[in-house]
Amino acid sequence: MMCFNKRLIFILLFIFVFSPVWVNSEDTKGYLSVTGPCDFKFPEDHASHQGYRTEWWYYTGNLQSATGNRYGFQLTFFRRRIIPLKSEKKWPAPASAWRTGQIYLAHAAISDLDGKRHFYAQRMGRGVLGIAGESRDKDIVRIFLKKWSTQISPKAHHLKMISDRFSFDLNLMPVKPPVFHGKEGYSRKGSTPERASCYSSLTRLETQGQVTLSGKTFSVNGLSWMDHEFSTAPLEPGLVGWDWFSFQLSDNTEIMIYLLRQKDGKLSPASSGTHISSNGKTRHLSRHDIEVTVTDTWNSPNSRAVYPARWRLKIPLLSLDFNIVPNMADQEMRTNESTGVTYWEGSVSVRGFKNSRRINGQGYVELTGYAKTFDVLF
Repeated sequence: MMCFNKRLIFILLFIFVFSPVWVNSEDTKGYLSVTGPCDFKFPEDHASHQGYRTEWWYYTGNLQSATGNRYGFQLTFFRRRIIPLKSEKKWPAPASAWRTGQIYLAHAAISDLDGKRHFYAQRMGRGVLGIAGESRDKDIVRIFLKKWSTQISPKAHHLKMISDRFSFDLNLMPVKPPVFHGKEGYSRKGSTPERASCYSSLTRLETQGQVTLSGKTFSVNGLSWMDHEFSTAPLEPGLVGWDWFSFQLSDNTEIMIYLLRQKDGKLSPASSGTHISSNGKTRHLSRHDIEVTVTDTWNSPNSRAVYPARWRLKIPLLSLDFNIVPNMADQEMRTNESTGVTYWEGSVSVRGFKNSRRINGQGYVELTGYAKTFDVLF
C-alpha cells in the first residue's frame, strides 16, 4: 500500500508539474517573447535565457569505433520555466530550499547500428540544490541534470551521461562558426511574429571519446551536431507535430530542415530550412524550396505508431536530389518518465546527387506527433 501511495503521489506530481513542458498554453503573460533578430553573442548565448519559458540544448551525432562498428547518439537538456522570472523574484524570504521556478528534463540514447540495438534513458529534476541547473565560470557554461551534463567552452563541448545500460563521455570541437537560422537567428514557426524561437546551431563538430554499452567501454570518433533553441510562444493551433532533419554531407556542407505538419495533412507555410556552405555561409530555404517525399514507413511494435521510414529530398535551388535511409528501424523514444512524449529520433544515411555529381552523408531525423497528436512548445 505504501508503494502504491508513493507511486500515486509521483503520478499526480508528474501530471501537475511536468506535463506542461509539452502542453500548448496561450498564457504567455510575464515571459519574454521572441519577435525579431536574436543578436546572438558567443560564448554568452550558450548559457540559458531565463526570461523565456522553454529552452533546449540538443546534441546528435554519428560515431565509429576502432573496429568499425557504427553508433548514433543523442543527448538533450530541456529547461522549462513554470512561473515567470519576475514572479519568482517576488517570493518572500526566506524561501524553501526546494522552491524553484523551473524544472529540467533530459533524454539520452545510443543506437548500436550494427548490433541493431537502441538504448535510451531519461531524467528530470527541479532546478535547485545541485539537482539540476546551470553554472558559469568565466567563458565556460555547464548545464547539468544529476550525473548528466554538457560543459561548453569557446573551443569545445564536453558531454557526459551515465545510466545503468549505457554511458558516454565525449569531447566535441566545432570546425565551423555558429549558424543562425531564419533571420539572424529569428526562426518563424507560425503566421504571427511571436510564433518564433531564437535558434542557433553548430553543424559540424569533430567528436572523440568513449562509449560504454553493457559494461564494455570502447573509444569512438565521428561528427556531431548541436542545436540551441529558446522561446515562449506555443506552436500555432492546428499543428500535430514536426519532422526535423540534419545532414552533414561529403562536400563539407550541411542542411537543416523542419517541416511543421498540420491536421489537414499539409505542411505549414512556416516550414523552412538552412543550407550551410563549406565556408560556413548560410542560405535560408523557404517551404517552397523544399520537396520531401515519403517512400516507406515503419510500424512501431511498442507504440503502434506509423512513422515515415525513407524519404527522397529535392532542393532544386541547390541542384540537390538524394535519398534518406534510417541506419536502423527502431530508434523510437518513449519518455513516460519525463516529458511523456513518444517520438522517433535516429541516425540516417543519405546518398544521391548535387549538381549532377554523386554525394553522400550522414545525419539525424526527429519525428514527433505520430504516436499521438499533441501541441508542442518550442
